[in-house]
Amino acid sequence: MTGNFLSTGQGGRRLFVALGDSFTEGVGDRDPRLPNGVRGWADRVAERLAKAEPGWEYANLAIRSKRLRHIVAEQLQPAVAMEPSLVSLYAGGNDILDAGTDIDALMRDYEVLVAKLSGSGATLVLFTGFDVKVSAVLEPLKRRNAIYNQRVREIAARYEAVLVDYWCFDALHDPRMWDSDRLHMSKAGHKYLAGQVLNQLGVSHSLKPANWPEPVKTGLRGRARQQWRWLQDWVLPLCGRKLRGVTLGDDLAPRWPAPVVVPRKGGLKKLAAGVRAG
Repeated sequence: MTGNFLSTGQGGRRLFVALGDSFTEGVGDRDPRLPNGVRGWADRVAERLAKAEPGWEYANLAIRSKRLRHIVAEQLQPAVAMEPSLVSLYAGGNDILDAGTDIDALMRDYEVLVAKLSGSGATLVLFTGFDVKVSAVLEPLKRRNAIYNQRVREIAARYEAVLVDYWCFDALHDPRMWDSDRLHMSKAGHKYLAGQVLNQLGVSHSLKPANWPEPVKTGLRGRARQQWRWLQDWVLPLCGRKLRGVTLGDDLAPRWPAPVVVPRKGGLKKLAAGVRAG
């Protein structure tokens, strides 16, 4: 572990706190043994930090479907109060998907949040957003996403944050990096992203990109079936939730709401098993 980008908290404490929405909660990387039934890139980063240097603690406050305003209201103060040495933030992706979002206002609020997190003295990790090819219907949102990414890059430079330029990862163009909803990364995607975050932090690890054969080409009829299944399984339920004014995160709590010491061997699965047994 080179640790060039990592700071330590008071008394040399090493604490990683992750903030955000489904991206950071770990949606798409299913694991029924863990809180909320998912694992995700942030868990993997915490585990590699602990393997490289024992004693790392970890909290993950991210909950799926949260907008920027929710992250500010619900996650900011608890995160700062923990006195972290490392903080990750991805926020605003759900806002971009909402009709009527004022992107300039959104980014002003985003910078206020970044300033407060940066003021904690922790090493701060920020992310651009990926141009997910979900449907032609969402193509008008591409301009918003481009503005978001450029502003995140500028803000990261201004506050000397570590930038994970998610937009630029060509490996994510492979559809196998994405879950069946086409909006969240698959297990392979989360594993790949964890490696990229660790690379940016200067932390050694053994995570390697998936080595897949060329994907089997699907005929027109097969693609039509896939599209219909996606509409039934994901798009229609999403529209129904929007009409009812509910989200998938309404009844969920943060996965790791208070700092836990990450086991060097067995990782967070070992910790979760111990909690269930207790």
